[in-house]
Amino acid sequence: MRFWRGKPETIGGWSDALGESLTGVCRNVLAWQDNEGFLNIAFGTHLGLYVYKNGTLSDITPTGLAAGAEHGAGGPGYSAGGYGDDEYGTSSTDDYFPRTWSLANFGQLLMASPRGGTLYVWENDPLTAATEVTNAPDVITYMTVTPERQVLAFGCNEEVSGDFNSLCIRGSDIEDYTDWTTATDNNAFEHILEGGGRIVAARLIGSYVSVWTDHSLYVGQFIGDPGQAYRFDRTASNCGLVGPNAVMVINQTAYWISPDYQFHVWSLGVQPVLVACPIRNDFKDNLAAGQFDKICATSVSQYGEVWWFYPDARDGLENSRYLFVSTQDGNWSRGQLARSACCDAGPTQYPLFVDPTGPAYWHENGNTANGEALSWSITTSDQYINEAAQFLLIKGIEPDFEDQRGPVSMTLSLRKYPQDPTVRTKGPYTLAVGRRKRDFLAQGRVISAEFSGSSSPAFVRFGKPTFDVVPTGQQ
Repeated sequence: MRFWRGKPETIGGWSDALGESLTGVCRNVLAWQDNEGFLNIAFGTHLGLYVYKNGTLSDITPTGLAAGAEHGAGGPGYSAGGYGDDEYGTSSTDDYFPRTWSLANFGQLLMASPRGGTLYVWENDPLTAATEVTNAPDVITYMTVTPERQVLAFGCNEEVSGDFNSLCIRGSDIEDYTDWTTATDNNAFEHILEGGGRIVAARLIGSYVSVWTDHSLYVGQFIGDPGQAYRFDRTASNCGLVGPNAVMVINQTAYWISPDYQFHVWSLGVQPVLVACPIRNDFKDNLAAGQFDKICATSVSQYGEVWWFYPDARDGLENSRYLFVSTQDGNWSRGQLARSACCDAGPTQYPLFVDPTGPAYWHENGNTANGEALSWSITTSDQYINEAAQFLLIKGIEPDFEDQRGPVSMTLSLRKYPQDPTVRTKGPYTLAVGRRKRDFLAQGRVISAEFSGSSSPAFVRFGKPTFDVVPTGQQ
């Protein structure tokens, strides 16, 4: 369910996008149009790199690229990695994260970098695999392409020593992704961030580059001088990024989750602020240990929402649940849905979300779960039935639903006091499409109501249902 323009309604359904499943668990997806206007969609999984073009899914995995990790086992420190990976009693200095990808388009070309690997380019031919950019850094944490058509590598090998530096940023020359050698006649550069920690990811916000470490936020401004291609300044501390896919930029405003599982919002020119999340405890208390790099964020711009899919320990190690916030009114929603990678509409007609088992779906498309029943539910908080806190006899409900598709089921939970352990349940009562009133008898002082449905199709937008009540005189 989502709150749209002040009223709850069922989220849109989804339908199959590719006609076949991807190989491996997809962590990143990118859609763009080539020079002839054809839609390309790239998918980075823990096993390979794939592209969907002209109705065909092609394997463009670079030759010799080994499979990456499917699951995480934590970062540097004790209890990270698998048994026997390091000497007994020593702290690990390595990262053990699930494979994620950086995907960006350089004109119609695809630039791709698996985390901890080098840079690859795919030249828009489905019959040809992506190839290595030989002069790029050998190890890259995150990669992006700027509006000036300059490839930036974050957390990478230093140019002179070749040593990996988790705070090193390097850039290719403008318009030449093969030239990474700094010189007085080009804009290739190297910059080391100050402040410690490690770079997690970067995003473009307008003409600026925002860089998150595990505890700070930096802003990079393009200067364009061969002596200083970029200037990077630390904007804020104690607001780092939990994982490379846990940040989303919508309308030049960034939303992200920090390593302490707080939600932040930030726009250029101001300091980041915390976003109040009334359902945060359920998220942070159940996030699967060591799997935080699987968290993936996306916007659903049609409704002005920012979503996060995450692995809930109650379901296993893979992404299984979501929560999202409306940027218009601040309302939050949550639910269960397994999606490991996602991107918003544009240039595609619908948002594209990928199931961890391989299928990809067009979301907000119809009112079914790929032709099957779409299940939904919403539960009110406990509240006194009337202002006098009297016992009331509830004799029925007059539904107020707009565009109802499929029956709605209602269950009432009644208590004498807000913390009364004794809960009486009445229902479920079926509210059929177009039903004017549903009669029943229930008595209580504190009440909550759960509305749910599971049908194909399924949709309902709530108005203001009215209960028929009579005071009993009890206090």
